[in-house]
Amino acid sequence: MRQELMSLPKTLAEDVARNLVMVAKLLDDEPEQAYQYARVALRLASRVAAVREAAGFASYAVGKYSEALAEFRAARRMTGNSDLWPVMADCERGMGRPERALAMAGEPEVQKLDRAGQVEMRMVAAGARRDMGQADAAVVTLQSPELASHSIQPWTARLRYAYADALLAVGREDEAREWFAKALEADQGGTTDASDRLAELDGVEFVDALDPEQEADDALKPVAESTVEESRADESKAEEVEIEDVEPEAVEDDEEPEAVESEIEPEDAEAVEPEADLVEDEVQDDDAEDLAEDAEDAESAAEARSEDRAGLPEKDGDDS
Repeated sequence: MRQELMSLPKTLAEDVARNLVMVAKLLDDEPEQAYQYARVALRLASRVAAVREAAGFASYAVGKYSEALAEFRAARRMTGNSDLWPVMADCERGMGRPERALAMAGEPEVQKLDRAGQVEMRMVAAGARRDMGQADAAVVTLQSPELASHSIQPWTARLRYAYADALLAVGREDEAREWFAKALEADQGGTTDASDRLAELDGVEFVDALDPEQEADDALKPVAESTVEESRADESKAEEVEIEDVEPEAVEDDEEPEAVESEIEPEDAEAVEPEADLVEDEVQDDDAEDLAEDAEDAESAAEARSEDRAGLPEKDGDDS
């Protein structure tokens, strides 16, 4: 790859190289970011085969199979080798064309592949068989000298895993468990989840006892729960105390007039004032009537006394 980049100007080659390094670092864990770096490198140097190949693998990792196939074909035209033939066939599977992938497995390009490439092509063909509903044919496709070999190769774990999965698909669970165990034995780099599949068949759930974070969480969990329970108990006790402290005579009598006064609005106050004036007028009228009656009684009494005096005889000697 470095030799291919030497055809570019120095500064441009360095920029492209930095992006390709990021693609390699992020491809497994952060494929989306790796794809973005690959697009930058492709924009800078689209005529470099290594760049087209890296862009193809980045597109393949994010499921853009049509785009990946186009990049792989371009890289193959530039280099003239057939190393990308198996992954190109797998792109056909991803695009929903398993029959084309199976046809590619019978092309002369497969004979040009090394042993690892031929094993990869066999696994792609078995996957195409399963896509077409031919599960038993997929099992037969994976049966090969490489599968029976006891030597551990970079592709051994993946081949055994694919064979175990194919056996499980046809209901041969005991044999599938055996081959998942063999795949786990050969999987030194952890490229498969054979341990999880094996545990699933055995009904066993693994717990990492050496995980310090998990131990810390387990240690804190009961404390947190007890603290929550204690706080809830304290709240309930506080509510009980508050309920006991409240007496029926909590509302004093002095507060009642204020409530009554607050209930009377300005309009009601205006309505009450005329009634008070009316009462005063009535009282004044009653007093006036009483005074008039008393005056009449006094006048009648005076008239009676004057009449009595008029009826008496005049005494002699009054002139003197």
